[in-house]
Amino acid sequence: MKKENHNKSRIVKRQVKKKRRNKKVILFLVVPIAILFTAVFAYGYSIFSKTHQAVESSYESDGRASGSELREYEVNPATDNVSVLFIGVDESNHRDNEGFSLSDALILATLNIEENSVKLLSIPRDSLVYIPHTQKYDKINHAHAFGGPKATIEAVEGFLEIPVDYFVRLNFHAFVDVVDALGGIEFDVPYEFRESDSNDRGKSIHLLPGVQQVNGEEALALARTRYKDNDIERGKRQQQLMEAILKKTVSVGSIPKIGSVIEAIEDNMVTSIETSDMMGFASYGISGNLSLETLNLKGHDLWTDLYYFQLDEEHLAVTKQTLQHHLGLIDDSQLTIDLATSEDTE
Repeated sequence: MKKENHNKSRIVKRQVKKKRRNKKVILFLVVPIAILFTAVFAYGYSIFSKTHQAVESSYESDGRASGSELREYEVNPATDNVSVLFIGVDESNHRDNEGFSLSDALILATLNIEENSVKLLSIPRDSLVYIPHTQKYDKINHAHAFGGPKATIEAVEGFLEIPVDYFVRLNFHAFVDVVDALGGIEFDVPYEFRESDSNDRGKSIHLLPGVQQVNGEEALALARTRYKDNDIERGKRQQQLMEAILKKTVSVGSIPKIGSVIEAIEDNMVTSIETSDMMGFASYGISGNLSLETLNLKGHDLWTDLYYFQLDEEHLAVTKQTLQHHLGLIDDSQLTIDLATSEDTE
């Protein structure tokens, strides 16, 4: 056991160093959102069987016998407020890291069925939190390397104090393949740049500024690059990419392509969402009045032997209550903050 843990630790350290050199952050949010909201279109265009097959073949238990310990009863997304943790990993054959990869992106979605609303919290991968699986404080993206989705879920539940009902784990090929399946997306490239592709071929993607049609590899490069700006601007660019992909996914012209989108997702995803639950999520997109908000955690740089992102405790407390209230875990009388003025949304 000690030898196994030592080997994993060495693997983690090598991956951390490699990621620092390449300065990569991969956008995984857009793909699972497309999964949840295109299912309803699949029903209408006679490809339900393909949707059913994709979800069924991608199913993987989260390792918990009876769901979250923070729940008093089993939830149903068709009738209850639920949460989904999206885990983006960089697993691939050429990296030979299946099963012990770091999580490059963590997005927690809370869904309120009465309000028909979704809140999306981005969790910085270097956030210093307690990892129950290892019984120590560490970067939250290390949790997946040591204990997979279950360890990541436990860590998120621990520092946010809300239940995680489902998880969706994807690799970066899902992002590339979905954009390609849609026939590309239109995007206003802010400046000329070169970036590595999904196979780590350095500077193989070259884009010029201006509005243009970009394919999957080019869209991934836009989500990754930060050499000419900063994390804030990159975050805005990722949100713009999300909007472009969602807009293309639900457009009339993309209806014949939904089958290809589902196939792209199927090959690069595992999820604890069962087929019977999938259509409960689709109900959020039926009315056309879905409210979608993004939230971000505040903090500051912390240097010890490694770099960490130290979460701001005051802002974290606000975020906890925001999500707890959105899930219906607390009511207005239990709030100690004014949500109307305290939410850090964009």
